[in-house]
This record gives sequence, structure tokens and C-alpha cells, in this order.
Amino acid sequence: MTKEDVKEVQDRLEMEITQLLSDIKRVGKAGEPNVTFGELFVDEQVEQYYEALVGTLKSAKKRKLIDYKGQFLLKGMHDGVVIKIL
Repeated sequence: MTKEDVKEVQDRLEMEITQLLSDIKRVGKAGEPNVTFGELFVDEQVEQYYEALVGTLKSAKKRKLIDYKGQFLLKGMHDGVVIKIL
């Protein structure tokens, strides 16, 4: 992987994390910076935008921008897990 490829991947991830924070606010209840994984996962705009929603969530959590219980989220099993913006 070239330096340009790495930069492109990093730039895409930064854009996705920024969009994720906006989507959490948009999909969640007004005035509350959180949403359940199930609500976020089934949102049509979210479905269309992210190449790997779970990967973006993990990256944002690692950067301490969001928090949720557990290490990994799976559709169905973790639909009720609350994702909150820190």
C-alpha cells in the first residue's frame, strides 16, 4: 500500500466518523446525543453511506468520540445498545 493509498483510507475514515456523529444526532431523539444501534443500523441514509458501519463505530470509540457497551455490535443481538456521543 502506497502512502497515497494510506492517506486516502485515513481521509475516508475521518469523513465517515464526522458523518457518524451527525447521523447519531439526526437519527436519535432531538436534544439527546445518542441513538440505539438498531435505530442507526436500519436508517436508510446510514445504510447507503457507510462501507462498514461497525468498523466506523469501533474507530470512533477508539478515538473516544462515542461510547457504547461491548467491543463489537451485531444486528439483532445488539439492537438495543445505546451509542452516545462523548
